[in-house]
Amino acid sequence: MTTRTLGTLYLCGTPIGNLEDVTLRVLRLLAEVDLVAAEDTRQTRKLLSHYGIRTPLTSFHAYNRKKKAEEILARLRRGASVALVSDAGTPGISDPGADLVALAVREGIRVVPVPGPSAVLAALVVSGFRTDRFVFEGFLPRKGRKRVLEALRDERRTVVLFESPRRLVATLEDILDVLGDREVAVARELTKQHEEIFRGTVTAARARFAAQPPRGEITLVLAGAAHKEFATRNPDRETLAAEVAELQARGRTRPEALREVARRYGVRRRELYGLLLNAPNGDPPQEE
Repeated sequence: MTTRTLGTLYLCGTPIGNLEDVTLRVLRLLAEVDLVAAEDTRQTRKLLSHYGIRTPLTSFHAYNRKKKAEEILARLRRGASVALVSDAGTPGISDPGADLVALAVREGIRVVPVPGPSAVLAALVVSGFRTDRFVFEGFLPRKGRKRVLEALRDERRTVVLFESPRRLVATLEDILDVLGDREVAVARELTKQHEEIFRGTVTAARARFAAQPPRGEITLVLAGAAHKEFATRNPDRETLAAEVAELQARGRTRPEALREVARRYGVRRRELYGLLLNAPNGDPPQEE
Protein backbone atom coordinates (compact mmCIF):
# COMPACT_ATOMS: atom_id res chain seq x y z
CA MET A 1 0.00 0.00 0.00
CA THR A 2 1.42 3.36 -1.03
CA THR A 3 1.00 6.61 0.87
CA ARG A 4 0.01 9.59 -1.23
CA THR A 5 2.41 12.54 -0.94
CA LEU A 6 0.71 15.88 -0.47
CA GLY A 7 1.87 18.93 -2.39
CA THR A 8 3.22 22.23 -1.08
CA LEU A 9 1.63 25.66 -0.98
CA TYR A 10 4.21 28.44 -1.34
CA LEU A 11 3.30 31.96 -0.17
CA CYS A 12 5.34 34.14 -2.50
CA GLY A 13 5.88 37.83 -1.87
CA THR A 14 5.79 39.80 -5.13
CA PRO A 15 6.64 43.42 -5.98
CA ILE A 16 4.31 46.18 -4.74
CA GLY A 17 5.26 48.28 -7.72
CA ASN A 18 8.81 48.08 -9.01
CA LEU A 19 9.29 44.73 -10.79
CA GLU A 20 12.91 44.61 -9.67
CA ASP A 21 11.77 44.14 -6.06
CA VAL A 22 11.50 40.36 -6.26
CA THR A 23 13.81 37.74 -4.77
CA LEU A 24 15.71 35.13 -6.75
CA ARG A 25 14.00 32.42 -4.69
CA VAL A 26 10.53 33.69 -5.61
CA LEU A 27 11.43 33.77 -9.30
CA ARG A 28 12.78 30.21 -9.12
CA LEU A 29 9.68 28.90 -7.39
CA LEU A 30 7.30 30.69 -9.75
CA ALA A 31 9.06 28.91 -12.60
CA GLU A 32 9.17 25.50 -10.89
CA VAL A 33 5.69 25.10 -9.37
CA ASP A 34 2.84 23.40 -11.19
CA LEU A 35 0.44 26.31 -10.75
CA VAL A 36 0.41 29.97 -9.72
CA ALA A 37 -2.77 31.11 -7.94
CA ALA A 38 -3.04 34.87 -8.31
CA GLU A 39 -5.38 37.46 -6.86
CA ASP A 40 -5.14 39.41 -10.13
CA THR A 41 -3.93 37.30 -13.05
CA ARG A 42 -3.40 40.38 -15.24
CA GLN A 43 -1.02 41.89 -12.71
CA THR A 44 0.81 38.62 -12.09
CA ARG A 45 1.10 37.91 -15.80
CA LYS A 46 3.09 41.15 -16.19
CA LEU A 47 5.57 39.89 -13.60
CA LEU A 48 5.83 36.41 -15.14
CA SER A 49 6.21 37.80 -18.66
CA HIS A 50 8.87 40.26 -17.53
CA TYR A 51 11.01 37.35 -16.30
CA GLY A 52 10.08 34.88 -19.04
CA ILE A 53 8.12 32.54 -16.76
CA ARG A 54 5.37 30.46 -18.39
CA THR A 55 3.84 28.61 -15.43
CA PRO A 56 0.04 28.18 -15.72
CA LEU A 57 -2.02 30.80 -13.90
CA THR A 58 -5.38 30.56 -12.15
CA SER A 59 -7.34 33.29 -10.43
CA PHE A 60 -8.00 33.23 -6.70
CA HIS A 61 -9.74 36.31 -5.38
CA ALA A 62 -12.48 37.42 -2.98
CA TYR A 63 -15.30 36.63 -5.41
CA ASN A 64 -14.33 33.07 -6.36
CA ARG A 65 -12.37 31.94 -3.30
CA LYS A 66 -14.79 29.22 -2.17
CA LYS A 67 -14.90 27.45 -5.53
CA LYS A 68 -11.23 28.01 -6.36
CA ALA A 69 -10.00 27.04 -2.91
CA GLU A 70 -11.43 23.55 -3.36
CA GLU A 71 -9.87 23.25 -6.82
CA ILE A 72 -6.46 24.32 -5.52
CA LEU A 73 -6.71 22.04 -2.49
CA ALA A 74 -7.61 19.13 -4.78
CA ARG A 75 -4.40 19.66 -6.73
CA LEU A 76 -2.38 19.96 -3.53
CA ARG A 77 -3.88 16.68 -2.28
CA ARG A 78 -2.67 15.03 -5.48
CA GLY A 79 0.87 16.23 -4.85
CA ALA A 80 1.01 19.39 -6.96
CA SER A 81 3.00 22.44 -5.91
CA VAL A 82 1.19 25.78 -5.95
CA ALA A 83 2.52 29.32 -5.55
CA LEU A 84 0.03 31.74 -4.03
CA VAL A 85 0.57 35.43 -4.88
CA SER A 86 -1.48 38.50 -4.08
CA ASP A 87 -2.13 41.51 -6.28
CA ALA A 88 1.06 42.95 -4.78
CA GLY A 89 3.19 42.26 -1.72
CA THR A 90 2.84 39.38 0.70
CA PRO A 91 -0.17 37.08 0.19
CA GLY A 92 -2.52 36.52 3.10
CA ILE A 93 -2.44 40.15 4.29
CA SER A 94 -5.86 41.78 3.78
CA ASP A 95 -6.64 39.37 0.94
CA PRO A 96 -8.41 35.98 0.60
CA GLY A 97 -5.13 34.10 0.72
CA ALA A 98 -5.46 33.77 4.48
CA ASP A 99 -8.53 31.54 3.97
CA LEU A 100 -6.66 29.18 1.65
CA VAL A 101 -3.74 28.96 4.08
CA ALA A 102 -6.09 28.06 6.95
CA LEU A 103 -7.71 25.29 4.88
CA ALA A 104 -4.34 23.89 3.78
CA VAL A 105 -3.03 23.86 7.36
CA ARG A 106 -6.19 22.07 8.53
CA GLU A 107 -5.58 19.30 5.98
CA GLY A 108 -1.93 18.88 6.90
CA ILE A 109 -0.66 20.34 3.63
CA ARG A 110 2.78 21.89 3.85
CA VAL A 111 2.70 25.70 3.68
CA VAL A 112 5.99 27.52 3.04
CA PRO A 113 6.48 31.29 3.42
CA VAL A 114 8.71 32.88 0.79
CA PRO A 115 9.29 36.44 2.04
CA GLY A 116 9.23 39.47 -0.20
CA PRO A 117 7.98 43.06 -0.42
CA SER A 118 5.38 44.40 2.02
CA ALA A 119 3.57 47.73 1.77
CA VAL A 120 2.96 47.60 5.53
CA LEU A 121 6.64 47.45 6.43
CA ALA A 122 7.76 49.79 3.64
CA ALA A 123 5.35 52.51 4.80
CA LEU A 124 6.15 51.93 8.47
CA VAL A 125 9.92 52.28 8.15
CA VAL A 126 9.69 55.38 5.96
CA SER A 127 7.11 57.13 8.16
CA GLY A 128 9.57 58.43 10.72
CA PHE A 129 7.45 57.07 13.58
CA ARG A 130 8.38 54.39 16.12
CA THR A 131 8.87 50.99 14.53
CA ASP A 132 9.69 48.86 17.58
CA ARG A 133 5.98 48.34 18.30
CA PHE A 134 3.15 48.77 15.81
CA VAL A 135 -0.32 47.46 15.01
CA PHE A 136 -1.78 46.75 11.56
CA GLU A 137 -5.52 47.28 11.07
CA GLY A 138 -5.86 46.63 7.33
CA PHE A 139 -8.75 48.42 5.60
CA LEU A 140 -11.24 50.17 7.85
CA PRO A 141 -14.78 48.86 7.30
CA ARG A 142 -17.14 50.84 5.08
CA LYS A 143 -19.60 51.06 7.95
CA GLY A 144 -18.70 51.50 11.59
CA ARG A 145 -15.29 53.00 10.87
CA LYS A 146 -15.54 55.36 13.81
CA ARG A 147 -16.16 52.47 16.19
CA VAL A 148 -12.95 50.85 15.01
CA LEU A 149 -11.08 54.13 15.43
CA GLU A 150 -12.55 54.57 18.91
CA ALA A 151 -10.85 51.32 19.91
CA LEU A 152 -7.53 52.84 18.77
CA ARG A 153 -7.90 56.05 20.75
CA ASP A 154 -5.47 55.00 23.49
CA GLU A 155 -3.27 52.81 21.28
CA ARG A 156 0.31 53.84 22.05
CA ARG A 157 1.82 51.79 19.23
CA THR A 158 2.18 53.13 15.68
CA VAL A 159 -0.92 52.25 13.63
CA VAL A 160 -0.78 51.15 9.98
CA LEU A 161 -3.87 51.17 7.75
CA PHE A 162 -4.69 50.53 4.11
CA GLU A 163 -7.07 52.88 2.31
CA SER A 164 -8.42 53.47 -1.18
CA PRO A 165 -7.73 56.84 -2.84
CA ARG A 166 -11.42 57.71 -3.12
CA ARG A 167 -12.01 57.21 0.61
CA LEU A 168 -8.78 58.76 1.88
CA VAL A 169 -10.12 62.24 2.66
CA ALA A 170 -13.20 60.87 4.41
CA THR A 171 -11.01 58.56 6.48
CA LEU A 172 -8.72 61.43 7.45
CA GLU A 173 -11.79 63.38 8.57
CA ASP A 174 -12.93 60.45 10.70
CA ILE A 175 -9.46 60.13 12.21
CA LEU A 176 -9.48 63.83 13.04
CA ASP A 177 -12.90 63.56 14.68
CA VAL A 178 -12.08 60.49 16.74
CA LEU A 179 -8.33 60.52 17.36
CA GLY A 180 -7.53 64.21 17.07
CA ASP A 181 -4.96 66.02 14.98
CA ARG A 182 -2.02 63.68 15.45
CA GLU A 183 0.92 63.12 13.13
CA VAL A 184 0.37 60.96 10.06
CA ALA A 185 2.33 59.67 7.08
CA VAL A 186 0.49 58.96 3.84
CA ALA A 187 2.50 56.60 1.64
CA ARG A 188 1.21 56.56 -1.93
CA GLU A 189 2.34 54.42 -4.87
CA LEU A 190 5.26 52.95 -2.93
CA THR A 191 8.23 51.88 -5.13
CA LYS A 192 6.47 53.17 -8.27
CA GLN A 193 7.40 56.06 -10.54
CA HIS A 194 5.09 58.52 -8.78
CA GLU A 195 5.86 57.45 -5.22
CA GLU A 196 4.90 60.04 -2.62
CA ILE A 197 5.40 60.15 1.14
CA PHE A 198 3.37 62.91 2.82
CA ARG A 199 4.24 63.63 6.44
CA GLY A 200 2.39 66.07 8.66
CA THR A 201 -0.73 66.46 10.76
CA VAL A 202 -4.05 64.88 9.90
CA THR A 203 -5.42 68.36 9.21
CA ALA A 204 -2.61 69.11 6.77
CA ALA A 205 -3.03 65.74 5.05
CA ARG A 206 -6.76 66.28 4.68
CA ALA A 207 -6.21 69.71 3.10
CA ARG A 208 -3.49 68.37 0.78
CA PHE A 209 -5.49 65.45 -0.59
CA ALA A 210 -8.80 67.31 -0.71
CA ALA A 211 -7.13 69.87 -2.97
CA GLN A 212 -5.32 67.24 -5.03
CA PRO A 213 -7.29 63.96 -5.03
CA PRO A 214 -4.85 61.04 -4.78
CA ARG A 215 -4.44 58.08 -7.10
CA GLY A 216 -2.97 54.65 -6.61
CA GLU A 217 -2.33 52.40 -3.64
CA ILE A 218 -2.28 54.12 -0.25
CA THR A 219 -0.91 53.09 3.14
CA LEU A 220 -1.60 55.30 6.17
CA VAL A 221 0.70 55.37 9.18
CA LEU A 222 -0.52 57.08 12.37
CA ALA A 223 1.62 58.11 15.29
CA GLY A 224 0.60 56.34 18.48
CA ALA A 225 -1.46 58.06 21.15
CA ALA A 226 0.46 60.43 23.39
CA HIS A 227 0.57 60.17 27.17
CA LYS A 228 -2.67 61.24 28.72
CA GLU A 229 -1.20 63.87 31.01
CA PHE A 230 -3.26 66.86 29.97
CA ALA A 231 -0.70 69.32 31.26
CA THR A 232 2.02 68.08 28.91
CA ARG A 233 -0.14 68.82 25.87
CA ASN A 234 -1.23 72.12 27.42
CA PRO A 235 -3.78 73.36 24.86
CA ASP A 236 -4.82 76.91 25.58
CA ARG A 237 -8.40 77.99 26.18
CA GLU A 238 -8.74 79.50 22.69
CA THR A 239 -7.65 76.25 21.04
CA LEU A 240 -10.13 74.22 23.05
CA ALA A 241 -12.95 76.65 22.29
CA ALA A 242 -12.09 76.56 18.57
CA GLU A 243 -12.19 72.76 18.50
CA VAL A 244 -15.55 72.70 20.23
CA ALA A 245 -16.88 75.31 17.79
CA GLU A 246 -15.59 73.34 14.79
CA LEU A 247 -17.42 70.20 15.91
CA GLN A 248 -20.61 72.19 16.48
CA ALA A 249 -20.28 73.60 12.96
CA ARG A 250 -20.22 70.00 11.70
CA GLY A 251 -23.55 69.34 13.36
CA ARG A 252 -22.62 68.13 16.84
CA THR A 253 -24.57 69.46 19.81
CA ARG A 254 -22.56 71.43 22.35
CA PRO A 255 -22.54 68.57 24.91
CA GLU A 256 -21.42 66.13 22.18
CA ALA A 257 -18.68 68.51 21.05
CA LEU A 258 -17.45 68.98 24.61
CA ARG A 259 -17.36 65.24 25.20
CA GLU A 260 -15.43 64.69 21.97
CA VAL A 261 -12.78 67.31 22.75
CA ALA A 262 -12.44 65.93 26.26
CA ARG A 263 -11.79 62.47 24.79
CA ARG A 264 -9.21 63.87 22.37
CA TYR A 265 -7.12 65.20 25.21
CA GLY A 266 -7.72 62.35 27.61
CA VAL A 267 -9.32 64.48 30.30
CA ARG A 268 -12.54 64.40 32.24
CA ARG A 269 -15.39 66.45 30.84
CA ARG A 270 -15.64 68.37 34.11
CA GLU A 271 -12.03 69.50 33.70
CA LEU A 272 -12.63 70.67 30.16
CA TYR A 273 -15.77 72.57 31.18
CA GLY A 274 -13.82 74.30 33.90
CA LEU A 275 -10.98 75.27 31.56
CA LEU A 276 -13.36 76.71 28.99
CA LEU A 277 -15.05 78.79 31.65
CA ASN A 278 -11.72 79.56 33.30
CA ALA A 279 -13.33 78.45 36.55
CA PRO A 280 -10.77 78.11 39.33
CA ASN A 281 -12.50 75.09 40.90
CA GLY A 282 -13.16 73.35 37.63
CA ASP A 283 -16.89 73.28 38.35
CA PRO A 284 -18.75 72.45 35.16
CA PRO A 285 -21.57 74.54 33.74
CA GLN A 286 -24.95 73.00 33.31
CA GLU A 287 -25.24 70.94 30.11
CA GLU A 288 -27.60 72.25 27.50
